[in-house]
Amino acid sequence: MQLKRLTAFHTVAELKSFSEAALVTQLSQPTLSRLIKQLEDDIGVELIDRYHRPLQLTAAGLFFYDKVDSILKELESSISLTQKIAHPPDTLNIGFVPSVLYGLLPTIISRTKQRLPNLAVHLKDISSFKQVGALKAGEIDVGFGRFSHDDASIKQLLLRHERYVAALPKAHPLTEQQEIHLSQLQDSRIILYHQTHLPAAHLSASQHSDYDSPALIGEPLLHLFAKQSALPHQTTSVSDIQIALGLVAAGEGITLVPDSLKSVRTEQISYRKLVHEDATSPIYLCALQNPTHPAFDTLLEVIYGIYEERGITYRRAQ
Repeated sequence: MQLKRLTAFHTVAELKSFSEAALVTQLSQPTLSRLIKQLEDDIGVELIDRYHRPLQLTAAGLFFYDKVDSILKELESSISLTQKIAHPPDTLNIGFVPSVLYGLLPTIISRTKQRLPNLAVHLKDISSFKQVGALKAGEIDVGFGRFSHDDASIKQLLLRHERYVAALPKAHPLTEQQEIHLSQLQDSRIILYHQTHLPAAHLSASQHSDYDSPALIGEPLLHLFAKQSALPHQTTSVSDIQIALGLVAAGEGITLVPDSLKSVRTEQISYRKLVHEDATSPIYLCALQNPTHPAFDTLLEVIYGIYEERGITYRRAQ
């Protein structure tokens, strides 16, 4: 089955017009029509309903279009990655979640560029969930995120766990304490900001007698509260961590953030440790299984070196 025929069908199906597809492919309409007819003869199925205007796909054509779309995107990505192997890029595209940028990421990038003076680094703010697609599409070379993924094509390394701290308005009575138990925050409004949730449990609430079970709660902060049997009575959800901290600064509630953010808005916010050692947020480094960017190993060694300098407990990849 010729790639040219698949491309012709895909373009016509996507644009729903032979004339527009002819402009895009720079082929004549008769040539496009012939290629698609040859494709239909190859598989013995009619893909386009030629008796309707505007152009429509048959049911089989719709199914085939969806499959061909995935194949062509995968092929395009493979070609791009193959070209990178032959001609290693001098740019490292890094995807990151905002909370990581407040930690050691700037130092990591600076040290990596010192080791590789000709390397340019481009940063892209992108959620943990979307980093997998961005890696496959070649939009980023590595990603720093907070959530694990289950994808065979992605290499994911757990770098370390970062403790959560409570972010409280300056006037909050608990600022007088140095350490806080989550049960002490139950009566406060908790501001939630995670867009990615933990994997859903296989057990539905109707099948479980304990509706507060952590296994049934995917929102990361609520999951921590549920583990201590201390679900808050009031919550507010916002789109990102900066808005959450803005609301805390305005006295509209409290939230939990990774320790690296405790230098943000310190004029209005007090940060306090939690007594729970397991109240942590993981940091993952993600890349494609094969190939990886030529700078990947250097980046990883820089990360480990900084952790060792600062006495940070981490997990070294095998």
